[in-house]
Amino acid sequence: RRPGAAARMEEEEDEDSGGRRAGGSPAASARFVRCLYVVGFLDLFGVSMVVPLMNLHIKSLGASHTVAGIIGSLYGVMQLFSSTFVGCWSDIAGRRYSLLACILLSALGYFLLGTSTTVFLFAISRVPVGIFKHTLSISKALLSDLVSERDRPLVMGRFNAASSVGFILGPVVGGYLAEFEGGFYQTSFICASIFLLNGGLVWMLPWSEENAGSREHYKDKGTNNFSAKSNHDLHLKSATSRAVTNSSFFQSPWIQVAAMLKKIKGIACSNLWDIFLVRFLMSVAILLYYSNFTLALEERFGVKPLFAGYLMSYSSALGVLAGCLLGPITRLYGHNTYRLLLHSSTFTCVLVFLYASALSIWMVILSSTFLAFSTTIGRTCIIDLELTVGGNEASGTLLGVGQSVTSVGRIIAPLLSGIAQEFSPCGPPSLAVGLVLVAIGIMNTNKQKHCSHGNVKLKNQ
Repeated sequence: RRPGAAARMEEEEDEDSGGRRAGGSPAASARFVRCLYVVGFLDLFGVSMVVPLMNLHIKSLGASHTVAGIIGSLYGVMQLFSSTFVGCWSDIAGRRYSLLACILLSALGYFLLGTSTTVFLFAISRVPVGIFKHTLSISKALLSDLVSERDRPLVMGRFNAASSVGFILGPVVGGYLAEFEGGFYQTSFICASIFLLNGGLVWMLPWSEENAGSREHYKDKGTNNFSAKSNHDLHLKSATSRAVTNSSFFQSPWIQVAAMLKKIKGIACSNLWDIFLVRFLMSVAILLYYSNFTLALEERFGVKPLFAGYLMSYSSALGVLAGCLLGPITRLYGHNTYRLLLHSSTFTCVLVFLYASALSIWMVILSSTFLAFSTTIGRTCIIDLELTVGGNEASGTLLGVGQSVTSVGRIIAPLLSGIAQEFSPCGPPSLAVGLVLVAIGIMNTNKQKHCSHGNVKLKNQ
């Protein structure tokens, strides 16, 4: 009887300690999430200090417009091929080591940029950044690990808002520093220092608490999925989460490569094609909208580029506000992300059409005001939908594939924009309307499938 009583007492103590850990993990996750907001802010703050000055710098080094364009395209091509592999690597090696590696290697790239006195050195400096500048994607994957599916749109929206604030403030600071002698070099070194600061912040995060909370999160989440495959995938991801604590970063590179290829094959053979196609069409449409924005306003309404810049900053600020409002909006829609994405895409289509057919600058301002809300909501919803339909088994891989899809859009959009502008300044936004209509048609066709999944998930929660 004593051993039995002792066993019961030990079980009760384990349950109490488990309850305390479960109760403590939300607080640890909340601290982690707030720190990741700072990581996102510093990341885009540093990048946006340098990026607007890069074209001026490379031309000052004697590069032609063609060479500058080739180097810019090289960065996009490297992002296209590296985002999927880096995202998958973060699933295999763990978020901590992959995020630290990306931050430090990006810092190296910006440090080399600060020493670039020739076009060749400038091109070399873009290589580590082009391959490893995926810190925001890994941070979003980490956020997906920490929060529930119900809270994910809200947290993602706030993360995007924090990052957007950095993107708004960075160009102002960078433009001010560029006024000084050797301003570009100083700005590049400051950007590299910000990335090093970000790396130190990531290193000091309470990762042991995060891992414990993450395992509890997956354990609770495993009973709420709607298919046997999703349960199997969650088991794989839970095992991957446990591997983080066992320093899986130091496994054999061949084992990591084999696991990465297996995960990528699983994503390629999944039923996510419609989600990625919608993301591709919407990203190309938005890029077409902004492709000739300044030039079109000048030709159509005689507006100076300075006003166009103010209007774009105004839209960015409204995008930050939209990110903060995602929580109430998703609750209004009953956490039905697919329906919210469908409605926001329809609203985007109407607003881009309004801009293309605008007869006065006030119609442009009106469309830009609401477009900032619809596009911010749409971007967050499409990421949440990828993670939901994908079963959350490999959030880094899913986000990496999505980033690759967007990179393809960045490569194709300038070509389509140039062809459309041959016909009219309104050509690019008119083409964008057509692409959004195709995306809406695809979403309507698959509406029943995704909405039924969402309803089962909500009932289980």
